[in-house]
Amino acid sequence: MNKIELTFILAPVSAVLGLIFASIFHSQMKKFSEGEPEMRKIASYVKEGAKAYLTQQYKVAAVIFIIFAALFVYLGYVLKIQNKYIPYAFIIGGFFSALSGYLGMSTATSASARTANAAKTSLNSALKIAFRSGAVMGLTVVGLGLLYVSGAFIVLHYILKLSVEEAATTMLGFGVGASFMALFARVGGGIFTKGADVGADLVGKIEAGIPEDDPRNPAVIADNVGDNVGDVAGMGADLFESYVGSIFASVALAITASLGLAGVVLPMVISALGMISSIIGIYAVRSTEEASQKQLLKALGRGINLSAVLITITTIAYVLIFIPEDKGLIGSILAGLLAGIIIGKSTEYYTSADFKPAQKIAESSQTGPATVILHGLSVGMISTVIPVIAVGIGMILSFTFAGGFSNIGRGLYGIAVSAVGMLSTLGITLSTDAYGPIADNAGGNAEMTKQKPYVRERTDALDALGNTTAATGKGFAIGSAALTTMALIAGYIEEIKSALRLLGKNMMQIGENIKNITTLNVDEIIKFFNGHLLNVKVVIGIFIGAMVVFAFCAMTLRAVSRAAYSIVFEVRRQFKEIKGLLKGKAKADYASCVRISTAQAQKSMIIPSLMAIVVPVLTGFVIGIPGVIGLLLGSLATGFAVAIMMANSGAAWDNAKKYIEKGNLGGKGSQQHKASVVGDTVGDAFKDTTGPSLNILLKLMSMVSVIFCGFTLKYGDIIEKLLRK
Repeated sequence: MNKIELTFILAPVSAVLGLIFASIFHSQMKKFSEGEPEMRKIASYVKEGAKAYLTQQYKVAAVIFIIFAALFVYLGYVLKIQNKYIPYAFIIGGFFSALSGYLGMSTATSASARTANAAKTSLNSALKIAFRSGAVMGLTVVGLGLLYVSGAFIVLHYILKLSVEEAATTMLGFGVGASFMALFARVGGGIFTKGADVGADLVGKIEAGIPEDDPRNPAVIADNVGDNVGDVAGMGADLFESYVGSIFASVALAITASLGLAGVVLPMVISALGMISSIIGIYAVRSTEEASQKQLLKALGRGINLSAVLITITTIAYVLIFIPEDKGLIGSILAGLLAGIIIGKSTEYYTSADFKPAQKIAESSQTGPATVILHGLSVGMISTVIPVIAVGIGMILSFTFAGGFSNIGRGLYGIAVSAVGMLSTLGITLSTDAYGPIADNAGGNAEMTKQKPYVRERTDALDALGNTTAATGKGFAIGSAALTTMALIAGYIEEIKSALRLLGKNMMQIGENIKNITTLNVDEIIKFFNGHLLNVKVVIGIFIGAMVVFAFCAMTLRAVSRAAYSIVFEVRRQFKEIKGLLKGKAKADYASCVRISTAQAQKSMIIPSLMAIVVPVLTGFVIGIPGVIGLLLGSLATGFAVAIMMANSGAAWDNAKKYIEKGNLGGKGSQQHKASVVGDTVGDAFKDTTGPSLNILLKLMSMVSVIFCGFTLKYGDIIEKLLRK
């Protein structure tokens, strides 16, 4: 075993270490009290509702997974146009993605009442419980992801005895199961949570004039359940998929770059070092007892910045010691890290109530809801500028540092590794994201159990911070998705070589020369398939890619609207038919709203999710490889900008409302507040359903294109074949 193979051991070891610390944090959280009986009862309603929803979602997903696994078996073992290991990886990846989301959700539902109860003592106590519970999600996602990636390599290379090259190219398709499950979790959870949230707000806050999380509102439990199934379980599955996808793409492109075992192991080692850095950073998060919003944000930033510094130092040391001949990759990794930091800071500026953009949206409420909507949209649109430039600069720098202008394969590997660098500290960045829904549910618990005002003030402080960290987390996830998708597109080009070999084609004519397929570089493959931008098939593919983004947005927004519509009528019915409910003398039927949201989410999530599979396959079948390349590029460019716009405008609307609720511009109950609630209601679907789901759509379409590459080569481009006849 050489020194590179020895360093690979870091990956499975750090994965297990992360899972151990996740278990420790979970055990520590469980030792705290959930408070008085009423607090425990409310928490149990939320926990039962979340488990019931996820159980139903996983049943639906299981049926679809079995169907597609059978299809992959047929493609691999009967038609022999696909890697035969894909069906197993599809099931395992989906299972790990679902498990990471479920464990995070289970922790979050147990932590919310404990956070509310701790807020009776101090803000710092509540912050510690909420953040450490969020860390369970962060470390679980990274631990399971790294275990899956390193385990796949161990099985393929050391047990099945595939060469490093064969193992690496085989692993490229291993992320499709995780991507598929993530899209189900994100879309289904997003429809559930925002249907319930929007319905609860429209009737409760706007029509009835009762506070948020008021126990008289029948949709309040469904709203709290939604926070967990959408923002915790959905986000966990989403970032698990981003994490493993970036590593798999890097591993495959290491072969294109002719970096061998050293290039295959590097992304896993970076992730392992990031895990250790994240654990150290998590312990650095603490605040004073009565901290301000900026001090709380600074406390979280301290942990994230410490992790970023540690991963930078350890990665530089690793590359200089073990692969000094490729020290340019240090620049690629740092470019990804820096791009992630810039996106985070930009998101914080455009969404936090402490800065002008959200405050200006709040000021626009003085002229009604229409100007709130217009101003919020403009903030979301302008907020795309910095992330797009940051990712663009990150791509060109990572490409250049890796030597891309002399060897395009190395440059593409550099972009893939920069995505790994951006996600390397996911253990702590996801902790700050998962913490938000816990704080939000803690506030709901405090409101429903009629705690003293200072308790709600503390949970509101944590919740407002959670809105900013959640927005930052979404921007971070979308930025990493752009880099990962670019790497997967490059991986698709590499997969063409493997698919051609499966079809028995080992030689290819490039110009006047006949070359062995294994020796071809990316440029030569693109030239052979006429994949340049003036090819009409590529252009058509770009148009289709842009269209898919908007069609997907339309379907998911409409689904939230339908779910909210059903909730609105149910809440109105209960207010009318349950005598004494609005006066607090009768109990609402919370379960009916949970059932309605579940049914609507399950019904509405299937078609948008299947779109990510159907469109790449149909595009390849009709206009072939050039059309698929155009599809992926068009969806990447459009989807990245639209996702950033939707996530940031939604968060800015939310924090503008909270800015008014602090007593500014008339405070709660004023006309300005009511106008801001309308903006927040629109923003809910933007930031928690459609925006974050788009980044999974991009990666899943890339993964599906990789999986069906053999099908496209053998049966695709039907239009040209028919026209030639």
